[in-house]
Amino acid sequence: MQTVVVGTSGTTADDVIAVAREGARIELSAEAVAALAAARGIVDALAAKPEPVYGVSTGFGALATRHISPELRAQLQRNIVRSHAAGMGPRVEREVVRALMFLRLKTVASGHTGVRPEVAQTMADILNAGITPVVHEYGSLGCSGDLAPLSHCALTLMGEGDAEGPDGIVKPAGELLAAHGIEPVELREKEGLALLNGTDGMLGMLVMALADLQRLYVTADITAALSLEALLGTDKVLAPELHAIRPHPGQAAAAANMSAVLKGSGLTGHFQEEEAPRVQDAYSVRCAPQVAGAGRDTLAHARLVADRELASAIDNPVVLHGGTSQADGSGGGRLESNGNFHGAPVAYVLDFLAIAAADLGSIAERRTDRLLDKNRSHGLPPFLADDAGVDSGLMIAQYTQAALVSEMKRLAVPASADSIPSSAMQEDHVSMGWSAARKLRTTVDNLSRILAVELYAATRAIELRRGLTPAPASRAAIEALRAAGVEGPGPDRFLAPDLEAADAFVRGGKLIAAVEPVTGPLA
Repeated sequence: MQTVVVGTSGTTADDVIAVAREGARIELSAEAVAALAAARGIVDALAAKPEPVYGVSTGFGALATRHISPELRAQLQRNIVRSHAAGMGPRVEREVVRALMFLRLKTVASGHTGVRPEVAQTMADILNAGITPVVHEYGSLGCSGDLAPLSHCALTLMGEGDAEGPDGIVKPAGELLAAHGIEPVELREKEGLALLNGTDGMLGMLVMALADLQRLYVTADITAALSLEALLGTDKVLAPELHAIRPHPGQAAAAANMSAVLKGSGLTGHFQEEEAPRVQDAYSVRCAPQVAGAGRDTLAHARLVADRELASAIDNPVVLHGGTSQADGSGGGRLESNGNFHGAPVAYVLDFLAIAAADLGSIAERRTDRLLDKNRSHGLPPFLADDAGVDSGLMIAQYTQAALVSEMKRLAVPASADSIPSSAMQEDHVSMGWSAARKLRTTVDNLSRILAVELYAATRAIELRRGLTPAPASRAAIEALRAAGVEGPGPDRFLAPDLEAADAFVRGGKLIAAVEPVTGPLA
């Protein structure tokens, strides 16, 4: 099993995926343990002073004006976790919770939060034991961090609330900790606040969406190429010199991918042999690289933002070393309030990705519809049916695809354009980044299904072009899809299982795996 070492300088997207999805074990580096201890010394020194310090000896948010006496501070930290664990709605997926816990640990280990080393170690132990706190859909406004989701995780750290064990059964967190020999944490000054104040949930979902969308954008290039081939389109529009004069890198990559898939095709270019020759293909075919390319460039920007966030230490207040402040600690260390918890940078790119993915789904659906329409498919049977009229073919498969596209368009409305005040107007502008991330997850799921329907239709259409030889990469895709249990042309049958199998084929990266031995690596 892979081991991820958490240090003081952030983490990588690969490490997030390894912990969230693959169950990688976590270790704290010696450097991180030393940084944790040093930062805790600063907080302890501040806690011993008579002056109030936010997060250490005061209330929180709109209640920050109250000075808290030493005997009430442990209770204060427990109370903030309990009161903020106020989520509602369905449970959030296990991988999302593991990602947000790991990313919170990443910030804690930076030495900028003032959390004790033993608290950080307990966070790692819970992840390593496969214990997953129950986190709910609603409760984050994406500012002051993902407060309610992180609070439910901190509650498990205290041995309270509910959590899912490695066997998938939900039990009281205290029972699960005891079963794995993990002692609940008694929080001290600042620790409760430090466990709640970050953009970790939305960032974790961004990182996983980027991984999924990278695969789906390559998949979309393949399905677009298959549709072009099935429609007897021309691959001349994919020529590198055409894309060099509009030098968007994503566009060039998409065109190169499509060209590689179509190399050696005996179907492309037949449009000029028709009774009414086409001068050029429809936009959904001809402009596929431009649309997919714009999405790829959006991915690149979102990846840049994610990498910056993965290198960040987000908390409020934060422990800084050296300098002077109204909240000076020992050794020149200090605690400073800040606004780094605001989720706007992450929220914006989450929304950008939803818009780009919706457009990619939309153009794929238009190609599918063209394959099914006898007036636009250039010789294919209506709905790719075996005996049109007796058979309906893929008519309703396209309905399903259209319904998915319509939902994606609604989900493309930006969550980050909204803001709603909270905490007695202290937190009067919020990012709604958690909401942007949640809807992006649905968008990614829908995009996989949409591309699966296009794949299903395009491969069937190619097989119906009897007498013409598809490209070697296309043949490899068709053979792999059929081997996966997705049937080809024939009389009407129960379609849902075929579509589910096609979706699993796409989602698991099997289409790319089938094609790349022929094409070489696709960008």
